Amino acid sequence: MKKANAGLIGLAVMGQNLVMNMANHGYRVAVYNRTAAKTRAFLEETAAGKDLVPAYTVQEFVAALEKPRRILIMVKAGAPVDAVIDELLPYVEAGDVILDCGNSFFADTVRREKSLAQRGLRFMGVGVSGGEEGALKGPSIMPGGSPEAWALVGDLLRDISAKVGGDACCDYIGPDGAGHFVKTVHNGIEYGDMQLISETYWLMHELLGMDAAQMQQVFAGWNKGRLDSYLIEITTDILGRTDELTGRPLVDMILDAAGQKGTGMWTSQQALQFGVAAPTIAEAVFARCASAVKPQRVAAARAIRGETERFCGDGQALLADLEQALYAAKICSYAQGFDLLKTASHENNWALKLGDIAMLWRGGCIIRAQFLHLIKQAYDENPALENLMMAPVFRSELEKAQKAWRRVVSQAALCGVPAPCLSSALSYFDSYRSERLPANMIQAQRDYFGAHTYLRTDREGVFHTKWTEE
Repeated sequence: MKKANAGLIGLAVMGQNLVMNMANHGYRVAVYNRTAAKTRAFLEETAAGKDLVPAYTVQEFVAALEKPRRILIMVKAGAPVDAVIDELLPYVEAGDVILDCGNSFFADTVRREKSLAQRGLRFMGVGVSGGEEGALKGPSIMPGGSPEAWALVGDLLRDISAKVGGDACCDYIGPDGAGHFVKTVHNGIEYGDMQLISETYWLMHELLGMDAAQMQQVFAGWNKGRLDSYLIEITTDILGRTDELTGRPLVDMILDAAGQKGTGMWTSQQALQFGVAAPTIAEAVFARCASAVKPQRVAAARAIRGETERFCGDGQALLADLEQALYAAKICSYAQGFDLLKTASHENNWALKLGDIAMLWRGGCIIRAQFLHLIKQAYDENPALENLMMAPVFRSELEKAQKAWRRVVSQAALCGVPAPCLSSALSYFDSYRSERLPANMIQAQRDYFGAHTYLRTDREGVFHTKWTEE
């Protein structure tokens, strides 16, 4: 029997779509799923007529692959990935390549790569973004691992990735866990983007009393300008969908309790670990946590009275302000994500090419946006750029937007409408541009109760004050 060019384990929707993507690009793919019935159903229905090799045991799956074997794993992150690797070990050989294409934590990828390298196996942690549609039609792909592994799988991954202007949205990211780390930060930025859009939508609803059809027109207009992006595009589509059961806008019938799978939390944790300020991304995670306690919020809404105002200003002026505030806050959210990438790259010796990473996100992925080419431009002009907010193209936009941004955040506070990401992004902007911050008081307090010492503004050295008389 003719051997398969590659194999994939894990036939949930993402796995199935990746298989179809590979098959559509001329690859013969071996497929295996722990549940044999799912393999059969996939071959008989979705993949009917495709040149695939079914396998119903791990041994059969590995035997079906040409050498060196290229094995893609598409299962839930964590223990399931380790379980699949353990099942493969008795059958794979030195030189084979195993690719974890799920949303794994980067430290797990580092551990797995080291362990498998001792057996002569090559391992890559491959970030894949684009959801079900991207997996089928071409996702953004962020591979990390050994250069030797990349040499064996690079053509395959480039072939199945999204293309923009003929360029593949896939390139080698760096060693060990670099690919999965970049994908994690991508998702953290995605959390910020989604929350900023939802806050903007809600301010239109609460302050201006706009209905879904009116908001759809606004978002459609924004998607033709500098906010052009996949998330603005799908927000426009969502606002235009009518619920078949009630005849009302479907978005109004969806419970306001957001789920999450952990990558936003990982981004925030890593920001804390590396000492990088990423408040907007963290606030996006916390906003989902707050949304999840719906029964508590319902009770609190009845029990706690807020002292708030009603908006009585110019609605068109507020809409113009919202567009500026959303764009400025978006810049800050990306600045936080890229600051984290820069710091992690330095700490882990990854040598990440930040501008090139932005280009990988132009197609296929969830945060694809016109805006990304400006990030590439910023790093091309200054590869040592400390923060995206310092790039001339973004600095000028932030300076122009800040009056409108402040009006939006102030009005939200006055009217009692929560806008945690719009607000935190503004505070981040103000903190970064402040020559002095109140941290001197914090250091004085730390020295007072814990003798933690402090530095002075007028002389060199480390100082401690005896604050109390014995």
